[in-house]
Amino acid sequence: MSNETSVLNVERKDGAGKGAARQTRKSGRVPGVVYGGGKDAVMVSFIPGDLERTLKNPAYYSTQFDLVFPDGSKEHVIPKAVQFDKVLDHPIHLDFLRVSGDTMVNVFVPIEFVNEEESPGLKRGGVLSVNRHEVEVIAKASIIPDKLIIDLTGLEINDAIKWSNVTVPEGVVPAISDRDFAIANVSAPTGMAAASDEDEDGEEGEE
Repeated sequence: MSNETSVLNVERKDGAGKGAARQTRKSGRVPGVVYGGGKDAVMVSFIPGDLERTLKNPAYYSTQFDLVFPDGSKEHVIPKAVQFDKVLDHPIHLDFLRVSGDTMVNVFVPIEFVNEEESPGLKRGGVLSVNRHEVEVIAKASIIPDKLIIDLTGLEINDAIKWSNVTVPEGVVPAISDRDFAIANVSAPTGMAAASDEDEDGEEGEE
């Protein structure tokens, strides 16, 4: 779990709605909104260059930010949504939710797989088939993990990795609560699977 808070510089933006957002973009900035925490929503704007590296971070949605205004005031937030231009693929609007340490939030946390070289199944040519590259969890803002680490040590071909195999901080629960859902599995390589099918067909033909 990361206890670090990232910083983004922002300015307050006058007006709401599509017209005000278009005007902000024409001025060379990216519009956004900060809401929640029992306070009124605040319209803000960002310098595009400040967002480039931030949005490339796989843990963006599980990162806490201090949005810092020119007067030195701050809003402590987590990201909730980003809208991208459909053609140019750059951000055109950002949403942030105010949080404190005890705020319960739903966030998507990225998965990181480690120790592939310690998996006998992968050494034999198996393939790591990933069902989910991130998992939505529910937790207090103070204990949000920045990533979920899955250790592949000892995994054989056809072994599955489910939520129950993931170690998380106490108090972090999955948003999917009705089943032990799959995250990944070690699949047999295509050649091995085909050979296995042929063997089964041959055995059936001999009976």
